[in-house]
Amino acid sequence: MILSITIFFLMFSAPLSNTTNSGCQTPVQIITKFERIGDVIIGGMVPIHYSKTYLVMTFQESPQTDSCELFDNIYYRIALSIVFAIEEINSNHSFLPNTTLGFSIYDSCDSVLMSLLRAMHLLTGQEEPVPNFRCKIHPPLAALIGEDKSSLSIPLARLLGVYRFPQLLHYIKHVRFTKNNGEEVFYDSAGNAPGIYEIMNWQITQGETLQFVKVGSFDFTATVGQVLIINESAILWNGAKRKVPLSVCSNSCPPGYRKAIRPGKPLCCFDCILCDEGEISNQTDMTDCLKCLDHYWPNEQKNKCIKKSTEFLSYQEPLGAALGVTAVTIAVVPAIILLIFIMYRNTPIVKANNRELSYVLLIALLFSVFCALVFIGQPMNVTCIIRQIAFGIVFALSVSCILAKTIMVVLAFRATKPNSSMKRWIGPQLGNSIVVSSTSVQLILCTVWLCLSPPFVERNTSYKLGTIIIQCNEGSTTAFWCMLGYMGLMAIVSFVVAFLSRKLPDSFNEANYITFSMLVFVTVWLSFIPAYLSTKGKYMVAVEVFSILSSSAGLISCIFFPKCYIILLRPDLNSKEFLMGRGASRTNKFK
Repeated sequence: MILSITIFFLMFSAPLSNTTNSGCQTPVQIITKFERIGDVIIGGMVPIHYSKTYLVMTFQESPQTDSCELFDNIYYRIALSIVFAIEEINSNHSFLPNTTLGFSIYDSCDSVLMSLLRAMHLLTGQEEPVPNFRCKIHPPLAALIGEDKSSLSIPLARLLGVYRFPQLLHYIKHVRFTKNNGEEVFYDSAGNAPGIYEIMNWQITQGETLQFVKVGSFDFTATVGQVLIINESAILWNGAKRKVPLSVCSNSCPPGYRKAIRPGKPLCCFDCILCDEGEISNQTDMTDCLKCLDHYWPNEQKNKCIKKSTEFLSYQEPLGAALGVTAVTIAVVPAIILLIFIMYRNTPIVKANNRELSYVLLIALLFSVFCALVFIGQPMNVTCIIRQIAFGIVFALSVSCILAKTIMVVLAFRATKPNSSMKRWIGPQLGNSIVVSSTSVQLILCTVWLCLSPPFVERNTSYKLGTIIIQCNEGSTTAFWCMLGYMGLMAIVSFVVAFLSRKLPDSFNEANYITFSMLVFVTVWLSFIPAYLSTKGKYMVAVEVFSILSSSAGLISCIFFPKCYIILLRPDLNSKEFLMGRGASRTNKFK
């Protein structure tokens, strides 16, 4: 075996043939090959040299072939491996009894042109290849071991395919034997060897020598879980370090951040920037953040989209619960007053200024307080429509009743003058007409509002980050403010009329109390406008509920509390003489 390898080295050091050009003949190249005669010849094509020098073709003289300059130690070892394998087969007579393998290995010089030229030499047996002609006394070529690069092996395979030569597959697909070291060698039906690889680590020792250390294996024939085995402790990284070196100049960006390349720096140099609002990154080293869907929002780490929390004025929270309890408490007051007025309906103070209007006003105030309850809770399309329309109509009814009472107070005083023409206007029909006509205008405004652009539920995802505000969109803001504006106009008219008639000479001048009630009403709703426009979400609803409750409470206390005081605590003042002013001097004695 040692002798054969030594002969191989000697064969490589000098070519077997050297033919020069003469006359007009095609130039014959110096051929570098390694050959041994046998009963069956195995060809080989190995790029033992590389770094070709490409010559310019002028088309004015015969072209020269590529010249090879540098020796490739790795492919030289491959050529040795082929020779060693053939010698091992020949030395074991149980493999190929009475048959000797020979070899003919050529240097392809890592060139397609040289590979094809050497292949023609193998096929024809001549230094000057002649296609389709063979002149050689040795046994014919059985198979060829080609290049490992596809750019060289594919053209070679196409040429050999013309002459029906097999890369040994036809002969070795049924081979199965065991080597001296106990390793089994076999091939599948396609002639492919099983994938068994050793993982080598290129290490530099302390003596500055290079060595390859086995650190693992990759074996397709192994059992599950044993295909890939790596001994990490045996790996020696660059700089003789056991720790895996970083291949970037920046640490990896964790989830929640994105990579931002530093201008003028390599791609491995970057900054980690926190994802913007509404965006996440759920993997390491993401270059772009992902935007969450409308109803989702990033968690605190910004690595996961979570469902947004919903917000509306709810009975379960302290603010909504407090307003609800307040509304129910206030609603009890007009109900009790209404009951008192019905019980004392024949007394002078109840009969004054049209007791039917008082009944209607108390009922309207009761419903206005209940309207506030519709504003609390999760909005729906039905509640969005009901709450504003009901609020507008009920409050218009309340204010129209107060306006009717104010006008009737003035007319009643004017009618007491001699020869006054106002007497024919005094009566319940006048008050009823004022209430119906005034409320009808508001009813028409609300009907138009519903027909053109009614309120509806909307989910506001842009006002408050991470929160879906469920709110009522008023549909037409113009219609909404027209409704409030009309209600405010009636309140102002009632206030002006009551203010001008506050000095009428009655002992119980209801105009004074109406003046105070309208002053409270107008003040509340003027304060409501800036507060309503400056808030959003549940606090905007809370502002409107508070305005409804406070204005209702103001009307109840200013108009009806003085009358209830007289009815329940000072029945001696509940007389016609006192109301007409004739009992004023007697009343002063009790003050």
